[in-house]
Amino acid sequence: MGVAAPKQYLELARRPLLYHALRTLADDRRIDRVFVVLAPGDEHFTRMDRRMLGSKIEPLYCGGQTRAASVFNGLLAARDTIAASDWVLVHDAARPCLGREELDRLFGELQDDDTGGLLAVPVADTVKRANRDARVANTEPRDNLWLAQTPQMFRYRLLIEALRAADPAAVTDEARAIEGLGLKPRLVMGSATNIKVTFAEDLALAELILRNREARAAGGNARARKRTRAARPAKKRTKRK
Repeated sequence: MGVAAPKQYLELARRPLLYHALRTLADDRRIDRVFVVLAPGDEHFTRMDRRMLGSKIEPLYCGGQTRAASVFNGLLAARDTIAASDWVLVHDAARPCLGREELDRLFGELQDDDTGGLLAVPVADTVKRANRDARVANTEPRDNLWLAQTPQMFRYRLLIEALRAADPAAVTDEARAIEGLGLKPRLVMGSATNIKVTFAEDLALAELILRNREARAAGGNARARKRTRAARPAKKRTKRK
């Protein structure tokens, strides 16, 4: 990102990027609690205005050197409040544009699944494999290739056992750890708007997505108010004698 501050605290649509990543999860009634795994000594989170996020948010200062280590440490730290069969959703702090529709699909398709799964989108572009000289070594067939997103959703016991058995340096997402147990996570259609902010220009795209979503929501609320007024019966007037 080319900045000194951790990217999850960069300003996005008048709020820290992390705030937006948490908002959709905190607003969902199906989610009981939102644990935020932070680096030990993180001083930014306490200064973030979290009043609009409600009471579900609980910081855990146990982040590790890798994603897998951070998730594993977070699961251990929260073990007294999560049942073995509870669903756990792991979401990237750098994905601020998760939509309610994606969450609905994830819950709807996985609630009765034996393994769990993740949001993902099919690869649309042609994929090139490069050699060490940054020249095309091969064009890869994109049939059945998907790009993994988050949240990724698995039962607590299954996920913690998978991460305990995995090599933290080799596991780049939770689904990979589950695959290591010989299981096959389900792919649930995500959205191209559920972007991961990696480069500086991604911030501008994320802000455009959020503002467009905000404008659509405001327009929908205005139309709903008009319909309510139109459906309200007129008061009868009585003539005074």
